[in-house]
Amino acid sequence: MRILLVGAGGVGSAVVPIAARRDFFEHIVVADYKQSRAAEVVAKIGDPRFSAIGLDASDQAAVEAALAEHRCDVLFNAVDPRFTMPLFRAALNRGAHYLDMAMSLSRPHPGRPYELPGVKLGDEQFALDGAWRESGKLALVGMGVEPGLADVFARYAADHLFESIEEIGIRDGSNLVVEGYDFAPTFSIWTTIEECLNPPVVWEDGRWYTTEPFSEPEVFDFPEGIGPVECVNVEHEEVLLVPRWIDAKRVTFKYGLGEEFIGVLKTLRKLGLDSAEKVRVGGVETSPRDVVAARLPDPATLGDRMRGKTCAGTWVKGVGKDGSPREVYLYHVVDNEWSMREYGSQAVVWQTAVHPVVALELLASGVWSGTGVLGPEAFDAVPFLNLLNEYGSPWGLRDQTPAAHEEAGEVLLSA
Repeated sequence: MRILLVGAGGVGSAVVPIAARRDFFEHIVVADYKQSRAAEVVAKIGDPRFSAIGLDASDQAAVEAALAEHRCDVLFNAVDPRFTMPLFRAALNRGAHYLDMAMSLSRPHPGRPYELPGVKLGDEQFALDGAWRESGKLALVGMGVEPGLADVFARYAADHLFESIEEIGIRDGSNLVVEGYDFAPTFSIWTTIEECLNPPVVWEDGRWYTTEPFSEPEVFDFPEGIGPVECVNVEHEEVLLVPRWIDAKRVTFKYGLGEEFIGVLKTLRKLGLDSAEKVRVGGVETSPRDVVAARLPDPATLGDRMRGKTCAGTWVKGVGKDGSPREVYLYHVVDNEWSMREYGSQAVVWQTAVHPVVALELLASGVWSGTGVLGPEAFDAVPFLNLLNEYGSPWGLRDQTPAAHEEAGEVLLSA
């Protein structure tokens, strides 16, 4: 397997040291708009299986040329979602498989944005499913941590834990702090603004509908010492992916943002600083959102100042295999101290980066295979979760039904 990894930012730079410990690929070409950044990531590894090039992710023709020149059979998209479609089309045109962690962008309903979806996350990609099937290639979309691992958890719950499912709720929270900054997001602020200020989507009773940003607050108790965190509705791919393959009456995504973070996002919206549309200031054209991003620290550089843990997981409620009510939370926790010590990557970007590498290894071995545009739910969850344990980052299952107990997801039966 020869991989073109597009993006050497926080997540892309975390992918490299994770993949370097595995032997499932022949070569990974790390590409970034700043060739020097890609070269720096590769130099830290000192592994001849990696090389670095400069590449503009928005230039579809240039991406196609890079795929051809370096004989890559997989395009791994590790840039923010505004570049998803040129990369997606480039892979399709060149006959390469494709993987991303954030799907094509949504556009709110023009008249009723907080009631009805407009263009949903991933709609542009799923519209090309027929072309991908005809090509005989796979586009694995939404394969990070959320979306990604969270969707794998949903598949595992549906296949092995539940007879019927009432609700699947993705719940994300942390107790991370960043010392020395009044405001320092631990993930791309560009992406965070996009998903947090767009109308959240909810799946219920066979249809998608939208609601107000930050709606339906609830306090969720996260495991491994993180504790209670208030979570709110946020637009996210899982709500658009899970119902395509799993029968559930309701699907939601809620994120533990915190009152201060929500306040900053609301202020950006009021001032128009969340806009991705370019404006002219003097002789320069740029978007307000890009200015905000430029003024904040690079999340990839925050690891030495971060303390705490981050948790991604999937809460499922329904009827268990024994016919009794059941409620579980499947989760994955990363301690920033551990990820920095082991990989030199802060917890949030490392947690996002490890899961697509696991998926690529399953694809390389043929354990996972398929054609068309598919989400993580379309595949057997057991091999993925077992391999994740092998990577040294185990997942957990907390049974929240009466007489429940918490256990590590160490051993799974073959599905």
